[in-house]
Amino acid sequence: MTEQESVPESTPQQTIAAGLRRERARSGLSLTEVAKRAGIAKSTLSQLESGSGNPSIETLWALCTALGIPFSNLLDPPQPQVRVIRAGQGPEVASSTSRYRATLLAAAPPNVRRDLFRITAEPGHPRDSDPHLHGSVEHVLLAAGRAMVGPADDPAELHPGDYICYPGDRPHVFEALEPGTWGMLASDFI
Repeated sequence: MTEQESVPESTPQQTIAAGLRRERARSGLSLTEVAKRAGIAKSTLSQLESGSGNPSIETLWALCTALGIPFSNLLDPPQPQVRVIRAGQGPEVASSTSRYRATLLAAAPPNVRRDLFRITAEPGHPRDSDPHLHGSVEHVLLAAGRAMVGPADDPAELHPGDYICYPGDRPHVFEALEPGTWGMLASDFI
């Protein structure tokens, strides 16, 4: 039997703040330059780096694009050898424009660029995503509900067990068609 390590829980805001500080320092960019590249206010980035902000998925993706990093770099603190994330737990961020949430389940180890998320969504407003890093590809496996998923100009209707793969570096959408819709999302970065 493998022994599991216990990792102290931190809030998503604390994890994101530490990730932003770490990645901005690694990039050598100033607070002003990163905010400008992401199209957000410098004060917003300052709040996020201090852990006092509550960012949307859209803001985090813009920052990741500005820093040239995968989304998981902001949410993935050092991990133990064996990791269990119970349903309803894990670092979760929400969309500011739809009832869509993403929970990072696994980030790619060094030299592999793949992130794995559990996503949940409710009908109402679709989650319209701007293009991510050049060459990125997204994979979605729907577990429950129904959803329109894929390129913004040609999404496919998915049912439980259906899978779709599409370019993440083009506008894309995830729109829940039934309550309780959820699935798995893997993002590859080339």
